[in-house]
Amino acid sequence: MSTEEHAPTETAPAGGAPRSLAEALRGRDDRSLAVLLRARPDLITPVPTDLTQLATRAGTRASVVRALERLDRFALQTAQALAVAADPASYGELASLLAGDDADPAVTAALPRALGTLRDQALVWGPENRLRLVRTARELLAPSPQHPSPTGLGPTVAEATAGMSPGRVQEIVAAAGLPSTHDSVSAVTALAALFTDRRRMAALLATAPPESLDVLTRLVWGPPYGQVTANPAPHLRWLLDRGLLLPTAPGTVVIPREVALRLRAGRAHREVQPVPPPVEASGSHRPQVVDATAAGQAYTALATVEELLKDWDEGGPGVLRAGGLSVRDLKRTAVALDLSEPVAAFWVELAYSAGLLASDGEADERYAATPAYDEWLELPAAERWARLAMAWLTATRTPGVIGERDAKDRTLSALGPGLDRSAAPEVRHRVLALLAGLPEGTSATPDSVLARLHWERPTRGGQHPHQAPAQPPQAQQPPHSPSSASSPPARSRQGEDLRARIARWTLSEAESLGITGRGALSSHGRALLGLPDEAPATAELPETPGDKLPAHHVPLPHPPASTPAPDPVAERAAAASRAARLLAPLLPEPLDHVLLQADLTAVAPGPLKRPLADMLGVLADVESKGGATVYRFTPGSVRRALDAGRSASDLHGFLTAHSRTPVPQPLAYLIDDVARRHGHLRIGAASAYVRCDDDAMLSEILADKRSQGLGLRRLAPTVLAAQADPATLLDGLRGMGYAPAAESAEGDVLITRAHARRTPPRTAPEPVPDGPPAPDDTLLGAAIRAIRAGDLASTTPRRTPDGPATPPGALPRTGSAETLATMQAAVLTGEALWIGYVNAEGSASQRVIAPVRVEGGFVTAYDHTADEVRTFPLHRITGVAELADDAT
Repeated sequence: MSTEEHAPTETAPAGGAPRSLAEALRGRDDRSLAVLLRARPDLITPVPTDLTQLATRAGTRASVVRALERLDRFALQTAQALAVAADPASYGELASLLAGDDADPAVTAALPRALGTLRDQALVWGPENRLRLVRTARELLAPSPQHPSPTGLGPTVAEATAGMSPGRVQEIVAAAGLPSTHDSVSAVTALAALFTDRRRMAALLATAPPESLDVLTRLVWGPPYGQVTANPAPHLRWLLDRGLLLPTAPGTVVIPREVALRLRAGRAHREVQPVPPPVEASGSHRPQVVDATAAGQAYTALATVEELLKDWDEGGPGVLRAGGLSVRDLKRTAVALDLSEPVAAFWVELAYSAGLLASDGEADERYAATPAYDEWLELPAAERWARLAMAWLTATRTPGVIGERDAKDRTLSALGPGLDRSAAPEVRHRVLALLAGLPEGTSATPDSVLARLHWERPTRGGQHPHQAPAQPPQAQQPPHSPSSASSPPARSRQGEDLRARIARWTLSEAESLGITGRGALSSHGRALLGLPDEAPATAELPETPGDKLPAHHVPLPHPPASTPAPDPVAERAAAASRAARLLAPLLPEPLDHVLLQADLTAVAPGPLKRPLADMLGVLADVESKGGATVYRFTPGSVRRALDAGRSASDLHGFLTAHSRTPVPQPLAYLIDDVARRHGHLRIGAASAYVRCDDDAMLSEILADKRSQGLGLRRLAPTVLAAQADPATLLDGLRGMGYAPAAESAEGDVLITRAHARRTPPRTAPEPVPDGPPAPDDTLLGAAIRAIRAGDLASTTPRRTPDGPATPPGALPRTGSAETLATMQAAVLTGEALWIGYVNAEGSASQRVIAPVRVEGGFVTAYDHTADEVRTFPLHRITGVAELADDAT
């Protein structure tokens, strides 16, 4: 790491250029520091002691990589251009590398904003005539054989000729038509000056054979490396003799950076994207149609989640040993929901993310609904939807990766580990925000959304995930395989375009949830994002008058540190509440009636109120779903209601009260017939027994081959004993078509009521953060005060009582009597002092304090380092010194 960037330095003279990154940060105001810390929250975890430590941390590799990965495409291209420019570079040189010799006006106008972003994030420092990219960023972005630059440029002439013999350098200079020099350094400088001179370079290339120009054309946009044989062809020898190709290794040559830039008309990139690509509209609908469509999808989403958890009421599928849902159980759930397996996995994961289902934690661990599910069911439909939608929006679990392989080649399963993708919440928010930037009722083309996201957060290396990587051309015919040094680093497809895949899943999942309708963002979806109704949030970057304002005066996109930031949790709750209010009028009102029909069916023309829906779900089987739900009454469904404790008269009364049509006679006969036979057989504990007044029926059971597994034998004409337990015997006889009833030890009939299995209280899974959380304004203010105070303590000039000014660094050392006298004098004069202090843990620090009172072995003083009044034991103060006269 460069000591030039981070070494402690004294403050530069007023108006002078900063000599280090620390000094540049020292010249910033609090608002600018707040912008930096908000954009790079890892810099204050923990809070640096001073600005020098902040600069050091801002230059670490991990922090710089993280900052570079969060730049938009043009800001990243600007950093890449600085990495291949001279160090330091002027603003004009940078503009020429990006805008080219023709000075592209769009690039010229956008450059101040991009450079301002790099300055804000402490990736670039220095005045406009001496712009410096932090050393770590230059190392990451500068071209090398091991790490090709996204610009496609190679090393400079000086770098490529570093190991070349002086004689060979002089031969190249002579062949290029330059006068010989006394040393290699001046020769290389003259050669580089030739390549950067437009007129002389054009004259040199005018004498080149056409085949030589063709080789340069194939190498100019990169990769810059090619291969040659030991005896190159004449057109290659012409290039090698004049330094237009320089050897880097046996059999490998490179086109120097100066040559490539001249052939590119000064551009560092083949394609510069100074402005984001627009999000293109694919269709337009009336906002009312969009909201109605989205509301219909929202209602379907609620019904799907309820059906899923109702299917798991008696205890869901088991938990795999490694965690998660088995493939077989996922298929069974998909069949039960009448959905495809990926869609079923999405709803299972959504219920899990919302805290509505979890594992029960028992020895035979199974999935089941949580107590929160029962509370969720009692909420109004719109609020239930808002809970689901907000859980989806903030969850890091990504159902789309289910079925893929993890780093250990294990299959990722639904509800299992390894599904968290920390980028998911940010991508979902951004996709919906892009839709919100379109006119109301307008949907977007998926490809334009992906292109915009790629511009805002390019994949590593700056390549579009859907573009094939450029292959290095060959400098020698016949072609040879490219060297590994010039090939782009291998990346898995999953890691390369994860954000794009999350974006595609977002568009589909938002439609399924009812956040969008017909591809357009609904009004309640806009409210879910916290956006106003009347003014769509613009998805474009703020315009900057780049041709009028210098880079460091570009308006900052962040609010000032003094603006109070609301609580994110409260913000989300308010947004969910507002979305629910907008959705509520669009959802159908629950009905309290059905239409009974003569074919033993009941039609529910809309959603039913919960008590009616629950009872009808026990009494009948769902035959078809859609705008209206059709229920069918069967002997089995009626017996199920009787087993739940209902009598025949209860069922007749229920149907009469909730049907808009008379109860059909076939349905009344069905209920009476099943009720008459219900409980005719009695099951008890012997191990188990069957008793019945009709001995012929018992003989029929014994003769049935299906009863052999129950181990039945006759004890009396009306009693059968069984080896199976009562529950198994009860289920077995019901499976044979009988309708037995269980009885207690006293001979009373046991009414078994439907029950739902629930897990112990469980919390929803916490999202996996994508790095440190963004600091709020309170933390930012406190951190900046602490950094300023620590910097004051570490950089303020000091002087001993009877000596010259001493540099910062070592703690002052004075005797106890001298320390006490100096403290008492400072109380009278009101002057600040520099002290060394050792706390109770033995940690030494230096502080700048203003003593207020000295008594009882303690000094009470205003601590500039902590920005508060503190009391210090005198015996823990190592020494004291007055501040120098020129201290600020």
